[in-house]
Amino acid sequence: MSALFSPLTLRGLTLKNRLVISPMCQYMARDGLAGDWHLVQYGRLAVGGAGLVFVEATMVSEEGRATMGDLGIWSDDQVPGLKRIVDFVQAQGAAVALQLGHAGPKGSAQRPWHGMGPLTEGDLEARGEAPWPMIGPTADPAGPGFATPKAMTEADIAALRAAYIAAAGRALAAGFDVLELHAAHGYLLHRFLSPLTNTRSDAWGGDLAGRMRLVLEIARDLREAWPADKPLFVRISADDYAEGGWTGADSVTLARALKDCGVDVVDCSSGGIAGSATNGRLPRGPGFQVPYAEAVRKEAGLASMAVGLILTPEQAEAIIAEGRADLVAIGREALVNPNWPLMAREKLCGGAADFSEWPAPHGWWLDKRAAILQSLGL
Repeated sequence: MSALFSPLTLRGLTLKNRLVISPMCQYMARDGLAGDWHLVQYGRLAVGGAGLVFVEATMVSEEGRATMGDLGIWSDDQVPGLKRIVDFVQAQGAAVALQLGHAGPKGSAQRPWHGMGPLTEGDLEARGEAPWPMIGPTADPAGPGFATPKAMTEADIAALRAAYIAAAGRALAAGFDVLELHAAHGYLLHRFLSPLTNTRSDAWGGDLAGRMRLVLEIARDLREAWPADKPLFVRISADDYAEGGWTGADSVTLARALKDCGVDVVDCSSGGIAGSATNGRLPRGPGFQVPYAEAVRKEAGLASMAVGLILTPEQAEAIIAEGRADLVAIGREALVNPNWPLMAREKLCGGAADFSEWPAPHGWWLDKRAAILQSLGL
């Protein structure tokens, strides 16, 4: 028996295993709309055998985009493309999750393969991509060259909360099984949490309680808007890795408060408060973020998801078997091998090659191949 391939029930949803495909932005949308690229991307990952497949960070407002290629859920026009993905993923036996995001001052940026810096005149000339106004907890830019955002007013905060509630309604219309609030990687909600970027002196800043307030209010809003039988996750950067920044201990405190808001799982990433969310100078190593997931699970009494350089089936199995997390998410490993979960199951569960869990259009071919290889002694 494998702990990794045991089912997990969260509210009214039972996942067939503990493997999750982490949200990975594709930057391939036009006007926020999901297209063929997204259908194939998430379809091929669902075919690979994970219990839960995340659709990438999907922005709750047009101003909240990180790049012009971001998926969006600020318009009813964006629901059909997402529903097309949901229907296909669910037909493969996987559950499907949507991550709701807002880039804040990290918006108005180039796609990663164009440099990931602020949009410039060159981007406008080459691709018609012009910068747009941004908002943040303060009027401080995200980094050198980035435009100065507007410091959010009470009216801006109310509008943001309304945008998340509307997005939850559209996610429900699209049929998603799980909703995740993105509060990590230096984007808007993380910037409210971190003392490095939230220097407000009103009720939305100051001490830890003030800095956590917006995330907790939006979590409550989503829990009320999202059906009671559907799970709600929150992704956090569990440590800023910067002096005077957000810490692992702060994350446990936040997790306890999120539990009281009705959040079901905390998704433990880290870093990103300064610079790129994917190229930060973090103390990386295999499973480097697992201790944060373990602390949330054991100290806050809340289910957690581990992510970050989880490379082998044995490593993932140990994380679940040792009670360090309830779910294990893989990202880039699944891009290298979309069938990673199916191959991990075969390795961990042992025995002769068994393709009964593979999609039937693939499994019968592979079953015949296995018989041929065996007859040849290969």
